[in-house]
Amino acid sequence: QVQVVESGGGLVQPGGSLRLSCAASGSILSVNPMGWYRQVLGKQRELVAEFTNSGSINYADFVKGRFTISRGNVKNTVYLQMHRLKPEDTAVYYCNVEVPPNVYWGPGTQVTVSS
Repeated sequence: QVQVVESGGGLVQPGGSLRLSCAASGSILSVNPMGWYRQVLGKQRELVAEFTNSGSINYADFVKGRFTISRGNVKNTVYLQMHRLKPEDTAVYYCNVEVPPNVYWGPGTQVTVSS
């Protein structure tokens, strides 16, 4: 069994910053691909940033230069540092971890960008 938990969401003003954290635990024997997605009610979940199987990083175009994904010192933890936040970044942010053949998701953390 694998558990994924996100934290760090909240309310921030436009132009502000937030740092999201994600920890995956349970039956995971190695460092696995992990990523951040977001979803607005009524819309599809979309990729924000991810570590791939090869260890490279992918960013969605709409966050390039503003968001940074990084790994923590503890195995299977990742962070999403978000700067210059915009109202359109408001969403529930989800973290996932790939433990083949499955992908496990956390419950999400709400990020609201509003003045």
